[in-house]
Amino acid sequence: MGDLDRILSVLGEVRHRLVRLALVLGPLFGSMLFFELRPISLPFFGTTLPFAIPWPSPFYNVTAQVFRAMERWMLPSGVTLLNVGVGDSIVVQMEVALLLTAMVGMPWVVHEVGTFLVPALRRNERVLLRQVGIPATALFVLGTAIGLFFLTPFTFRLLFRYVAAMGLAPVLGVQAFVTFALVYSLAFGVVFELPVFIYALTRLGVVRAEAWRRHWRGAVLGSLVFGMIVTPDNSGITMLLIALPMVALYFGGTYFAGRWERRADRTSRPRAALGAG
Repeated sequence: MGDLDRILSVLGEVRHRLVRLALVLGPLFGSMLFFELRPISLPFFGTTLPFAIPWPSPFYNVTAQVFRAMERWMLPSGVTLLNVGVGDSIVVQMEVALLLTAMVGMPWVVHEVGTFLVPALRRNERVLLRQVGIPATALFVLGTAIGLFFLTPFTFRLLFRYVAAMGLAPVLGVQAFVTFALVYSLAFGVVFELPVFIYALTRLGVVRAEAWRRHWRGAVLGSLVFGMIVTPDNSGITMLLIALPMVALYFGGTYFAGRWERRADRTSRPRAALGAG
C-alpha cells in the first residue's frame, strides 16, 4: 500500500468516526434545545420518588433550566443579568447546550477516539492508556466540578464585592456571565489533567522526572500565562485562582512521576544483574 493509499485510509477512518460521533451528539444537542425536564413523582412502595420526563419546549428547555440554576448558584443576591444584544439569549442557550452535550456524550467521544488510536499504539502505550484513562476522566470531572460549584461562585462573589465597594450597580451581561462561568469551570478541568500528562510522558520515557523538577520555575511562569489566557476578565485574582492550583498539581505530578521512575529503576537493576550473570 502506497503512502497516498494509507493517507486516504486514515482519512476514511476519521470520517467514519466523525459520522458516528455526529449521529450521537447531534440528537443529544438538539434535545437540549427542544425539550425541558418536567418533574414528576413516582409511587414506590408507599413513598414517592422524584423523577423527570422530557417534554417538548423550544423556549424554556433544558439549557434554560440549567442557566437558571447557574444564576441562582453562582451569582450573589442582588446581581441583575441583562440581555444586552438581541441574540444573546440564543447564543447562551447554544453555549450551555454544547457544554451539556460534551459532558453527557464524553464517554462516547472517548470510546471513538480510543478506537481510532489504539491500532496505531505500541503495547506499552496501550497499557498506559488503559491505566490512565479512568484517573484522567475522574480528574477532569473533579476539576470541572470544583470550578463549577465552588471556585466560580467564589470568584463572582469576590469580584462583586469590589463593585459594591465602588458604589456601582451590580449588573452583568448574560453572555459575559455564561462565557465566564463555562470557560473558568472547564479551565479547572483541564488544569486537573496536568498530573496525568506529566506522569504519562515520564512513563513513556519522553521526559525524565528530574527534568520536571529542574524546570519548576518555567512551570510556574507557564501556569501564570495559562491563567491569564483562559480567564476572560482582566483581574489578576482569577488568574491566580487558576495558576496556584496548577502549580500544586505540577509538583504533584512530578512527585508521582519520580516515584514511578525510582520503582522502575529498582526493578530493572536486578534484571540487568541477572542477565550479566
